[in-house]
Amino acid sequence: MSIFEALMMLGFGLAWPFNISRSLRTKTAAGKSFLFMITIELAYICGMIHKVLYNFDLVFWLYVLNFVMVLIDLCLMVRYTKLDVFRQRHAQLRAARRKAARS
Repeated sequence: MSIFEALMMLGFGLAWPFNISRSLRTKTAAGKSFLFMITIELAYICGMIHKVLYNFDLVFWLYVLNFVMVLIDLCLMVRYTKLDVFRQRHAQLRAARRKAARS
């Protein structure tokens, strides 16, 4: 097991709970990138495959944990993207009603 790989995975792993809590607190997907999140997920999958095929050790479980946290954040992003669209449409309808009421 490489201590540096484990520290890297721990470092990345510490960032995701903060990102998830921010998503839950703000309830918006603003500033998030679907392509970025998918790229991160694919990278973790590649890391897990490497661990299974060539060098299985405890770091594998850090890959799994990080993958799950990114998946949670990805699901929140999809949900909040839909909510953001709903809010935007609702705001447009209110603005149109106000404009019609003034006429």
